[in-house]
This record gives sequence, structure tokens and C-alpha cells, in this order.
Amino acid sequence: MTGDGGGLVLVVEHDPAVAELQRRYLAREGFAVEIEADPGRAPAAAERSRPDVVVLDLSTAALPADLYRRTAAAACPAPVVAVTGPLDPAIARALGEHRVDRPFGPRVLVGAVAEALRRGAPAGAGGEPGPLRAGSVALDRPGRAAVAGGRRVALTVTEFDLLEFLMANPGRVFTREQLLDAAWGPGAGAGSRTVDVHVAQLRAKLGGDSPIRTVRGVGYVLDG
Repeated sequence: MTGDGGGLVLVVEHDPAVAELQRRYLAREGFAVEIEADPGRAPAAAERSRPDVVVLDLSTAALPADLYRRTAAAACPAPVVAVTGPLDPAIARALGEHRVDRPFGPRVLVGAVAEALRRGAPAGAGGEPGPLRAGSVALDRPGRAAVAGGRRVALTVTEFDLLEFLMANPGRVFTREQLLDAAWGPGAGAGSRTVDVHVAQLRAKLGGDSPIRTVRGVGYVLDG
């Protein structure tokens, strides 16, 4: 990781011409840039270079379904800006807020990188992800503990993952399919009814402190 300029960006892009264009525009804004041409090596490249932001091209069809998840884990706490296209809708639904859809101009990518770097992944001591808060609900992510209205709430692994995803993206409406991909993983095979059941369980455990709201005909949103 560099301490100069705008930080180090790892660009994972298989097309050399596109990668060079992205490098030039990012360099103009003060970013140092490292390019990895093989998307399959993105996790290893992130571990090696320890970038401040990763730009990960997911727009080709032959990529492993878990590539984004493995790259994000390897890059943590650095955020990953996913470049998506029409060939990867299942993967795209599982992604968070840092995302650029093809086609896009280089300035759009620079803006997305700058925003990802600004918002990043909130970190606590030792680089661990910091707590999330929504009203009177708080999540201790390293300790995987939940508190609502001052009382500790026991959550299952899936309930915690679902609540964490919603709390990390306040104000965004997600369909049941998007929440399935986020909490269970793409291709998990669970039905959309599973999301309704887990949301109901979460609401029951959080009680009147629950910040989860149903958006009729669409899915769910967390009111921050």
C-alpha cells in the first residue's frame, strides 16, 4: 500500500488496451496503478500488492462465481470496485455499492474509485471492520455480536450475514434474489421465501428496534 498521492489501485483487466486507458486516467488523478491481466489471479495479486482499491473486471462469462468474494476477502479492508456487464447478472446481484456497469467512460471509473476510497470499508483497530449502526441496533462485526436497544441479541450465522449486508447498505432497496446472493451466495439454491422467513426471524429478535422495512412488490430496505 502506498502513502503517496491518491493511493494504490489494483486494476484487474484482461484487455491490455482497456487496462492502459484506465491506468492513464487513474494516474492523472494521482493514483499509483498496478495491472493484473488474469482475473483468476486477482485474489493473489491483492494479497501481494495490498492495494487501497481494487478494480475487478467481472464482465466475462467464464469467471468463477466466487471470484468477487475471494478477491474482496484477500483485499480487505480495501474496497473492490466491480466492473460488470450483461454476461454476469448472477454475480452482479451479489455485489455491494462499489460497482460500474459497462459501457462506461474512464472518468466514471475514476469517480467510482475515488468514492470507494473515500467510503472504503470502515475499519477499527488493527484494520478490522468497524461496527455498524442503524438507530438503536449495532453490529460488532469482528465479534459477530448484535445489540438492539442496549440488549444483546443472539443471531444465527445467516441472520447475522443478512443483517450485516443490509446495515452496510442503508437506504438501498434489495430484491429477495439480491439478498439471497448476498447472504447465501450465488447459486445456493435457496428460494426467495427463505429470505422472508429470515427477515421475519430478525424482526422478531430485534423487536421494536428493527430498522428493516418491507418495500411492497420489491423486497426490503434498511432505514439507517
